[in-house]
Amino acid sequence: MNVRTLLPAAVVLLVAVLSLSVYTVDERELAIKFRLGKIIETDIGPGLHFKVPFINNVVKFPRQILTLTNPQELFLTFEKKNLLVDFFVKWRIVDVAAYYRATGGDEALAAQRMLEIVKDGIRGEFAKRTVPQVVTAERRELLDNMLTNARKNALELGIQVIDVRVKRTEFPEQVSDSVFDRMRQERARTASELRAQGAEAAEQIRAEADRQRTVTLAEAYRDAEKVRGAGDAEAARIYAEAFRKDPDFFAFTRSIQAYRRSLGKENDLLVLDGNGEFFNYLRKSESKR
Repeated sequence: MNVRTLLPAAVVLLVAVLSLSVYTVDERELAIKFRLGKIIETDIGPGLHFKVPFINNVVKFPRQILTLTNPQELFLTFEKKNLLVDFFVKWRIVDVAAYYRATGGDEALAAQRMLEIVKDGIRGEFAKRTVPQVVTAERRELLDNMLTNARKNALELGIQVIDVRVKRTEFPEQVSDSVFDRMRQERARTASELRAQGAEAAEQIRAEADRQRTVTLAEAYRDAEKVRGAGDAEAARIYAEAFRKDPDFFAFTRSIQAYRRSLGKENDLLVLDGNGEFFNYLRKSESKR
């Protein structure tokens, strides 16, 4: 074999060896270097790096924050009531060696183990609280405790849990239907009670109004009778005084009143004897002239 034949082969071999000896790490990646299956380097920064072909190998993992969503799942509260909960977890790898040892670099396995950690935290927190406490009063405290426990346990996997958020908490469909039915019945019962109380109050108000009306009318009639009695007494006194002072004028006044009562209406018609007592005063007045 001559040199011309060996030179291209040597160049190809050298390029192949160099390509197998060089690797790059992106800013969005974490890398771990092995020597014959044993971890020898984990703190590998971004840039160009070298390795020994066939002896060293490099495995890369994402550096950015990842999101893991869990579908709805049943959890028991303190009252042994089921609640459907769905949540999501934001996480990232912070210790690549611990992550590889715990999961073998399998992201699906890491996600499964991390979900179990979060679920255990949710179960523990839900089991200590009632439904109202879970959904309203102590929700913030529950999430804080759950996040603290998840962060502590996930560090064993080389993972940092950034956040855990519960998206929705609700009763299962059958329980929701029964709860809504019970709420409707309770509201209907409350409405009936309020209507009955309103009707009773209205009757009481009407009865009190009728009583006050009766009392007011009675008092008004009493006062009117007093005034009328006083007026009649005063009129009798005045008539008596007038009769005493001038009997003829008194007789005249009485006659005028009798005429007014008898002839006071437009269609009144009386047929009387001219010599009757009804015209006595008029005859007396004529005779005096």
